[in-house]
Amino acid sequence: QVQVEESGGGTVQAGGSLRLSCAPSGRNFKRFNIAWFRQAPGKEREFVGAIRLMYGHTYYADAVKGRFTISKDNAQNTVYLQMNSLTPEDTAVYFCAMDTATILSSIRSPSGYKSWGQGTQVTVSS
Repeated sequence: QVQVEESGGGTVQAGGSLRLSCAPSGRNFKRFNIAWFRQAPGKEREFVGAIRLMYGHTYYADAVKGRFTISKDNAQNTVYLQMNSLTPEDTAVYFCAMDTATILSSIRSPSGYKSWGQGTQVTVSS
């Protein structure tokens, strides 16, 4: 089982920025598909964005497109979620998830990932 090391998060005012980090334990970093999901109180877990490290392709939910950016640092074996222009609607627990066998049709689904981080709280105040 891959260990997911997740960090970042915190509280920021509307319009501000935060960056989350996610790294898998072990080797074979480039084989991973890494996604971010979020879950607000009383709501279902929703897809935020993903990256297929083998191809460098990124995918974003419409709600965050143009504001959030996923990037990778191969030397650090780390993926980042840069979140800009945050709004109170972005308040949620953010989860990093990863898998080496995610099929393209499941890239936006929690079922496409076997390994999950513990989640980190992002709070945006108005």
